Amino acid sequence: MRLEGKVALVSGGGQGIGEGIVQCLAEEGADISIITRSGDSGARVAADITAKGRKCLAIKADVTADVDVGGAVEETLERFGRIDILVNSVGGGSVEIGPFVDQSDDVWDRTFELNVKSQVHTCRAVVPHLQKQQSGKIINIASIGGKKAMASNTPYGSSKAGVIYFTKALAFELGRDNINVNCVCPGAVYTPTFAGLIDRYMLSAEAKAKGMTPRDFFEKFMIPSSPLKREITTRDVGRSVVFLASERARNITGQTINISAGTALDID
Repeated sequence: MRLEGKVALVSGGGQGIGEGIVQCLAEEGADISIITRSGDSGARVAADITAKGRKCLAIKADVTADVDVGGAVEETLERFGRIDILVNSVGGGSVEIGPFVDQSDDVWDRTFELNVKSQVHTCRAVVPHLQKQQSGKIINIASIGGKKAMASNTPYGSSKAGVIYFTKALAFELGRDNINVNCVCPGAVYTPTFAGLIDRYMLSAEAKAKGMTPRDFFEKFMIPSSPLKREITTRDVGRSVVFLASERARNITGQTINISAGTALDID
């Protein structure tokens, strides 16, 4: 197993992409601390990981609150004694999709708090420990939406572009401490959160989507739109995180990897 003896801290590991990442890290031998806003979802995933023979701690905390994050990191260190891998998978888009002029300051603030400041908080709390041990891997989850401009959800794309820049800046700064910092940019991954966004989008495509569920719409219109024409799963994202967290990626830093089935091949 590639991550035997390592400890990973995963924000947003209680559902969706974060849960897929946790499952893949555990399968490769890592013990894991999960930070979730919902205690129930974190406890469910932690129980599943523990049943499979790995150690897993679920912590209820809001990563948009600096104080909460600091407490979660200290609790992780008390339980495991170290942190080797930080995965920032908390994120999401506003359900208030629409023209730029209709996006309020509140929407912009909430989107940047969730997608960017959450990662700033966790990194600020964890990096000193990685520097002290002179090793570590940080993997930030962004989106291909941060690379390719899209209409109707400008705050989301702008925030994910911010994650990509943040990743590159940290990679430059922390390289001297033997810390790798990389970014994964998923395409459309069907999760409960994404299903809700599809449901909103379908309102503007009523004729085309009449009588369809969000899953029907995803399978008919979104999966076939990629060059590979196959679904991107949470475990596809998780496997890329495992690679970046392993010694096989020891000389990869400051990079963004698209997990998108080839969607948007014209972007880096």
